[in-house]
Amino acid sequence: MPRPLCPRRIAHRPPCDYFKPAGIPLYELKEIVLAADELEALRLADVEDLFHTAASVRMGVSRQTFDRIVRCARMKVAAALVQGQALRILRPVSTRAGRVKRP
Repeated sequence: MPRPLCPRRIAHRPPCDYFKPAGIPLYELKEIVLAADELEALRLADVEDLFHTAASVRMGVSRQTFDRIVRCARMKVAAALVQGQALRILRPVSTRAGRVKRP
């Protein structure tokens, strides 16, 4: 039985649920799922241009965990772009104290 995941702080709500190539119906596309914590890691590392140490503090995880999350997220986004697949973004599930649990 795997260890349960620690809750992560997620401050951003995505404005949409899907990104897909134009001109192809969604039902014809293979989809890649991007978790809410992966989107938050991308936002902190690439949009806000934070060092991984500072970003990990803002998410409430260790630096090594943040590195793993952002590396996985970048691989998923790159695969969706290169292979022409749909990218489905999961919305965070709120819990108390502003933290979310990853599904």
